[in-house]
Amino acid sequence: MPIRVLPPELINQIAAGEVIERPASVVKELVENSIDAGARRIEVDIEQGGSRLIRVRDDGGGIPRDELPLAVASHATSKIGSFDDLERVASMGFRGEALASVSSVARFSLTSRHTGEDAAWRIEVDGGRLQDARPAQHPPGTTIEVRDLFYNVPARRKFLRAERTEFAHIDDLLKSLALAREGVDIRLTHNGKPVRLLKPARDENAALARVAEVLGPEFPGQALRVDHEAAGLRLSGWVGLPTASRAQADQQYFYVNGRLVRDRVVAHAVRQAYADVLFHGRHAVFVLFLELDPVGVDVNVHPAKSEVRFREQRLIHDFLFRTLHEALSHTRAGGSSSPAQDAMAPMAAMSPGMPSRMSAPQALMPAWPSSASQPRLNLGVRDQPLADYATLFGPSSSTAVAERPVSSPGIEVDPANDVPPLGYAIAQLKNIYVLAENEHGLVLVDMHAAHERITYEKLKNGRVTANLRSQMLLVPLSIAVSAKEAAAAEEHAEALADWGLELSRSGPTGVVVRRIPSLLDGADVAQLTRDVLAELAQHGSSRRLEELENELLSTMACHGSVRAGRRLGIPEMNALLREMEATERSGQCNHGRPTWVQLSLGELDRLFLRGR
Repeated sequence: MPIRVLPPELINQIAAGEVIERPASVVKELVENSIDAGARRIEVDIEQGGSRLIRVRDDGGGIPRDELPLAVASHATSKIGSFDDLERVASMGFRGEALASVSSVARFSLTSRHTGEDAAWRIEVDGGRLQDARPAQHPPGTTIEVRDLFYNVPARRKFLRAERTEFAHIDDLLKSLALAREGVDIRLTHNGKPVRLLKPARDENAALARVAEVLGPEFPGQALRVDHEAAGLRLSGWVGLPTASRAQADQQYFYVNGRLVRDRVVAHAVRQAYADVLFHGRHAVFVLFLELDPVGVDVNVHPAKSEVRFREQRLIHDFLFRTLHEALSHTRAGGSSSPAQDAMAPMAAMSPGMPSRMSAPQALMPAWPSSASQPRLNLGVRDQPLADYATLFGPSSSTAVAERPVSSPGIEVDPANDVPPLGYAIAQLKNIYVLAENEHGLVLVDMHAAHERITYEKLKNGRVTANLRSQMLLVPLSIAVSAKEAAAAEEHAEALADWGLELSRSGPTGVVVRRIPSLLDGADVAQLTRDVLAELAQHGSSRRLEELENELLSTMACHGSVRAGRRLGIPEMNALLREMEATERSGQCNHGRPTWVQLSLGELDRLFLRGR
C-alpha cells in the first residue's frame, strides 16, 4: 500500500491500545488528571466492573469552556510547554493523549466548571466524534463519564476479565494512589454500593491509618518507619519487618516523586537489603517514597507511565540499599528501632485486636543495667549466680559481660527503671522456648532461633575484623563472559580483590580467575564469577560474594547454636536474653523466623476474660 497519513480516529485508537489496557487504566488516567487539577475530593463510580460505566467526579480547578475541545484532542496538554518542562515533569500526566485515547474507544462525556465561572459546560465524544459544548449544571470541578468501554473495538472488549476481577484492579489502583496522596478524600462505589472511603490524612498518625487500611491492620505493628536524606535524595515511608513478609510481591508500593513505579533497580536494592533476614522465596512489604530532583529521573519511558529511568542508577541503588539495610540492622529483640513509634503506638491503641508482636510499637524500654547486681522482678528466683556464659557463648563471653553492661544501641536507658527489655527468665518450656517476664507481660523466645542469630552475627563480625583471606588457584581459570561483563571485571578489579576474588581481563570477552576467598573453597568458581560480573555490569555493584559467604556462615551458625531439646538453667537463659538485646537483627533468625514474641498483660487478660 502507498504511504499515507492515518486518520485522527485511528491514531487515537492505536494510542488507546498502548495506554488503555482495561477499565483500571481509564480510572488511573482520569484520577491522575483530577490530582493534577488540585482536587481534594475524588468520587469514582463504577458499574459492571467498569465496562458499562466509569464516572470520576472531582472538586479541582475545572476546565474553561474554550479549552474543552482541546482537552480531548491528541497531544494537547496544560502540563508542559517546552523540552525543559519535559525534563522536569512534576505532574502525574504530561503526554496529552489520555482523554483522546479514552474517548476514541468509548462513549465519553466531560462536564466542567472552571473556578470563578458562573456556569458549567459539557461536551460529548462518541467513538472519536466530538459534539459542540452546551451549558450544564455542575459545581466547580469536573465530571467525566466513560460508558460502554471498547464498544467499537470488540476484539479488545472480549479480552476483559470477569466483572469481579476488573473491579478488583480498580480497587487496588485507587488504594495505591491513596497512599501517595494522603490529603485527598477518595470514595469508590460499585453498582451503586459504597465500597471504599479513604478519608484525608492530616498528620502522620492518620497517614499510617490509611496505610493500615490498604495493607491490613496488622502492618503498623510489624513495620519500621524510614526517613533518611542524603546526596539530594530522600527516602521515607514504612518497611515491614522480615517476619511480616509475604509469598507474593503484592504489597510493595514504591513511589518516585509521588508516582507509583515498578523498577528493576529498586527491586534489586530492596531484595539485597532483606537478603540476610528473609526466607528464600518470600517478599518484603513496604510503602516507600523517594524524592529527588525531577531532572534526575526520566518518566517518559513507558506509555502508561509505570516505569521510570534514573540518570544515576548506581547512586539510587546504593542509597536505597544502605538506607534499608541500616534500618533493618538496628532492629533488636525487645527494643524499638525506629522513629515510627510515635506514629505506630496510637495505631495499636486504635486497633484493639492488633497483635503486639515482634518489637511492635511499645514505649522505649531500658537496657539491662549491669552484671552481678542485677535487680529482680518477683519471679520466684533468688540469689542465682551469673550465667555460665562460656557454656552458651564461648569462653570469651563471660569476662566480656562481667566487665561491661550490655546496652542495646537504639534503646534508651531510663535511670529510674532497671528492668531489661526482654525481662528476666522464668522457666523453659519443653526445652525449646524460654519464658521471661518484663514490664509489659510475658516474653517467649525460641532459644535455637535466637542463639543462631547471635552466633551468625558474631561470625560475620569476626570475618570482617579478620580481613578476608584468599587462596591462590593451582591453575588459573579462564572464563568466557560478555564484553560488558569483561569491562566490569576490569573496572571493579580492585573492589573484587578486597573481597578475595582476583580477576584479570584476558581479552574482549574473557577473564582469568587467580584467587578466590578462602571461605568459598569448593564453590563453583566459574558460576560464581559470572554471577558477580553480571550484577556488576547491570547495577554497578554486587554482593554475591558476601551473600555466598553469609550462606556458609549461616549454616555454621545453625550447627553451632544451642539446639532445641537442651535444658538451660536460669542464668543461661538470662545470658541468652541479654545477648539478644545487644545483637543486631535479633528479632528474627538467619532464615527469617521470629525469635521472640511479646504477650502483653492486656492480651493475657483477654485470653482469660479478666475485667468482663
